[in-house]
Amino acid sequence: MQATKFVVDAGWQLILKDVGVNPADVLQRAQLPGDLFTRKNAALSTSEYFRLWEGMAATFNDPSFPLRVGQSISVESFNPPIFAALCSPNLNVAMERLSQFKKLIGPLTLAVTKTVESTTLTLDCLYTENPLPDSLAAAELVFLVNLVRLATREQIKPLAVTSSAPLANITSYSEYFGVMPTVEEYNTLRFSAIDADRLFLTVNDRMWDFFEPELRQRLSEIATEAGFAARVRGALLELLPSGQNTIEDVAKTLAVSKRTLQRRLEEESTTFQIELNKTREKLARHYLSNSTLTGAQISFLLGFEDPNSFVRAFHSWTGSTPNQLRGSNNSQILSN
Repeated sequence: MQATKFVVDAGWQLILKDVGVNPADVLQRAQLPGDLFTRKNAALSTSEYFRLWEGMAATFNDPSFPLRVGQSISVESFNPPIFAALCSPNLNVAMERLSQFKKLIGPLTLAVTKTVESTTLTLDCLYTENPLPDSLAAAELVFLVNLVRLATREQIKPLAVTSSAPLANITSYSEYFGVMPTVEEYNTLRFSAIDADRLFLTVNDRMWDFFEPELRQRLSEIATEAGFAARVRGALLELLPSGQNTIEDVAKTLAVSKRTLQRRLEEESTTFQIELNKTREKLARHYLSNSTLTGAQISFLLGFEDPNSFVRAFHSWTGSTPNQLRGSNNSQILSN
C-alpha cells in the first residue's frame, strides 16, 4: 500500500519568510529537495513531513521557535482547509470542519470533544503509531489559539493547555496562552463554552459552500492511499458517538462489502475487533483524561450496551478500571 502523501502548500514559504528563516537551509537540513516549495504538486510522506519540522528546529536553533511559527499563520498564507475553518460561524464549527480536513494539511488528527461547560481539542498522529514531534505539537497548539483569535479579533484564552512533553521557555508559552501549560499524556486545548460559541467575524457561508466540495474530493483521494486499518479506525472515530459500531456499519461507510473489509484487514495482519478495541481504548483514555464525562456517558459514546460492559472491556485492555485511570491522572495533576 502506497504511503499517504500530504500536499506541500505554498504558504510554507510565506511562514518561513515571516519568521526570518531561509527555506533552502531548512530543506537542506531536512534532506529534502531544494525545489520542494516551488515544485508543482509537491507532496511529503509522514516521515518526510516530520523531517521538515526537524529541519526547521535545527535551522532556528531556538527551542521556543514553535511559538513563532504557530503565530505566523495568517490569511495571506492561504490554505483551503484553514480558510474554510475561518469561514465558520464559531470555534465549535470551525474545529469540527478542521478535524475533517486536517489530514489534508499533514499527518495529524484533531479530535473535538464538547460538553455544556467547554470544548476540548486533542491533537494526535495520523497513519503512524509514533508520537508527534514535540516542536510540531507545540506549534499546532499555538496555531489553533492564533486561528481563534484571528477569527474573533478577541484575545481568547483557553481554560487549559496540556502537552505530551515539557515546553521549552515555558514562561513565553504561558504569556501567549494566558494559562500555564501542563505536561500530560495528550496535546490538548480546552476552551470555555462561551468562547467556543463566540461569533467568528470571518464567517462566510458562501465561501464555505465553494470550498467544501473541493476539500471532500481531496479527502477521498488521500483516503484511497491510506492503509485500510487506518481507514477503518477513522470511520470508527466518526461512527462510535452515534452508536454505530458494527462491521456492517463501517463497511457501509467505506463503501465496501463486509467480506472485502475482512480480507483487507487480514492483508494487514489485523481484524475488525482488534481495530474496534484500539479505537475504543484510545477514545476512552481521551475522555477520562480530558473531560468530566461519567462512566455511563463514556460507555454510551463508545457504543457499549451498558456501563458494566465498558468497565470489563477497559480492564481487559489496560489492566485497570476507568476510575483508577482517572484517579491516577488527577493525582498527577495535583502533584505537578
